[in-house]
Amino acid sequence: MLSIMRKQKNSIVIKIVFVIIVLSFVGTIFLVWGKGSDGMGGGKGGYAAKVNGKQISLEEYQNAYQRIRNMYQQIYGQSIPPEMEKMLGLKKVALDGLIDNLLAMKEAKSLGIKVSKDDVAASIEAMPMFQKDGKFNFEQYQQVLKSNRMTGKDFEDGQEAEVMLKKVRQSVKDKAVVTDADALAQYKKENDRLELEYVSYAPSDVAAEVKLSEADLTDYLQKNPDDFKTAEKVALSYILLDPASQAAHTTVSDEEIQTFYQKNIDRWQGKDGIQPLTEVKEKVRVEAIKQKTAKQLYEQAADMLYKNIKSGDLNLIAGALKQKVQETALFAANAPVPSLVGEAAVIKKALELKQGELGGPVETAKGIYILKAKERKAAAVPALSEIRGAVEEKAKGAKAIELAKKKADDAAKQLSANAVLKTQSTGSFGFSAKGDIPAIGTSPEIVEAVFKLSAAQAPATPFKIGNRWYAVRVKSRTEAPKAQFDAAKEELKKKMLPKKQEDALIEWSKGLRDKAKIEINQALITDK
Repeated sequence: MLSIMRKQKNSIVIKIVFVIIVLSFVGTIFLVWGKGSDGMGGGKGGYAAKVNGKQISLEEYQNAYQRIRNMYQQIYGQSIPPEMEKMLGLKKVALDGLIDNLLAMKEAKSLGIKVSKDDVAASIEAMPMFQKDGKFNFEQYQQVLKSNRMTGKDFEDGQEAEVMLKKVRQSVKDKAVVTDADALAQYKKENDRLELEYVSYAPSDVAAEVKLSEADLTDYLQKNPDDFKTAEKVALSYILLDPASQAAHTTVSDEEIQTFYQKNIDRWQGKDGIQPLTEVKEKVRVEAIKQKTAKQLYEQAADMLYKNIKSGDLNLIAGALKQKVQETALFAANAPVPSLVGEAAVIKKALELKQGELGGPVETAKGIYILKAKERKAAAVPALSEIRGAVEEKAKGAKAIELAKKKADDAAKQLSANAVLKTQSTGSFGFSAKGDIPAIGTSPEIVEAVFKLSAAQAPATPFKIGNRWYAVRVKSRTEAPKAQFDAAKEELKKKMLPKKQEDALIEWSKGLRDKAKIEINQALITDK
């Protein structure tokens, strides 16, 4: 299964499945490989959270976080990119798991839930990692624990806690019941057919209605200055030292050639392996000269810059180095002058310099630069009179969005109140988990909402799909035959029960949190 998932690791669906798999382990995994319930709340060096006054230590948090991260990396098949880790909120998931465990353990004890030695033994014997030929193998059990640097007592204590957590959570699930009404609602949702009537608005539909005053433009510019701010600019004077022009005056010894060859051995890879120095000596010599020349020029430039840095006199440095000073007009980082296109390091350094300041040396593929910022122009927001067209275009677009949303809001209220409006129709369609709606598009949110309604009923608020808002009302609902429901009811209840149980467990955990006093060390879970 892991190999299949790795092949599909770029699929958003699979990524969501990863999250579900990882979350399914969170409830118990932190105690299994730890010190059991007695281990929670201890530790030194600060705390990750306090739950009803009991601490979850930083060590426990770090262990939990690393385990869930490693588990996800095993599923994903490679290191987790920072942006994905941030999206999944693994730090918060780890801490939430520890908090939920602590609360669940306390609740289990208050309910008098017990775990026997036989319960612990049975749970351990059922673990595939300790089995050989489908049966528990004590020798393998000892080897696995030894490889994880654990004693049997530590593991069994942790397993006792896991079993207790499973028992208390299972007791919550066991109370979940799918009623006839629940089953009927699900049956109707899956088998009824609806026809919707709808009204929709997009900004482009109402743009002609937007009128802007001078005050509107001024207000928009004041509230959105960064949209119109000009980029910071700099004009440079600079010297460019070209190592290639100086290479003819540089020599290298056989020892230097040998050293360069050895330090850059991977450059001389041939079809049959690394080429001997005797076969590539001339190539090595040329490359060694290039490197030596560049190093000498860089050191010369750095020395000359150091001696004249306070004077700020680039012409003096140019004269000493027998180079010509080149000039640029003002330019921004995103629009460099032609001579500096592709020279990211030079541009970055230039924008760090104060006006009149020397900087460098900066080495690039073109050569070695010594810079002087001859003029700086700070980023600024131009006056409205200078950028009226751009402000008007953006302000009009924003107002059109507001107006389209308002019209959709008003239409939703009218449809909900059974007012007569000029509407369009979707035609008849059945429930789709994907959210497919004829004539409208794809919206799981709309589908979930309307399949709970009867004919002539409407959601009180509109729905957005893309850049368009839809106000909808159920025009007609064709119900599936009741006789078919009676025949399928019990099977449907069985199918619905797992989700009902999971919902009950989520609600139970939320209730425990709501009643608890929880203090979280926010610095641990904040993504910087």
